Amino acid sequence: MTQGLLIAFEGLDQSGKQTQAELLRDRLIAAGRAVRLLSFPDYGTPIGEEIERALRGARNYAPDVMQLLYVANRYEWRTEIERRRSDGEVLICDRYLASSVAYGEAQGLDPAWLLEIQRHLPQPDLTFLLDIAPEVSAKRKTADRDRYERDLALLGRVRTSYLRMAKNSEWVHLSADRDRTLVAADVWAAVERRL
Repeated sequence: MTQGLLIAFEGLDQSGKQTQAELLRDRLIAAGRAVRLLSFPDYGTPIGEEIERALRGARNYAPDVMQLLYVANRYEWRTEIERRRSDGEVLICDRYLASSVAYGEAQGLDPAWLLEIQRHLPQPDLTFLLDIAPEVSAKRKTADRDRYERDLALLGRVRTSYLRMAKNSEWVHLSADRDRTLVAADVWAAVERRL
């Protein structure tokens, strides 16, 4: 049986996570692989709906409560991710475990705690950091920004956390200021070694 993979794309908003996840999905499908694209938070679940209300300002949760909601949203998918990966599928996540660490740490939460509460979730085989500066994120999306997207100082701390985590051997750190086709080529080269 073909080995399944769990691949995560991390980075600030507008870094190209969704674009690169979709390009990778299409390339894997063309190569004959079964692929499932996931995006977190998943606003289609009850917990995801609550997260969306909080991001739009209808709820006012403390940072630890928000991260618990994000983590619970991923736990809603745990069994499905485990099953699909064991069946040989490639699962590609637009945000996954590291986003809780990066955003939580940026708001003063303990990164060790944020990792601990996620240790029973399927761990990624490969994580890509699509790295851009907060100012680039702001320029790429000028309207309809949620409360995190509007806080450039927070995004700077998020980026610092991501850069620290990207030193892990299961991470690939890519500059996302480049043309998307160049980024996609680097993504494919890293994934191809795992297939």
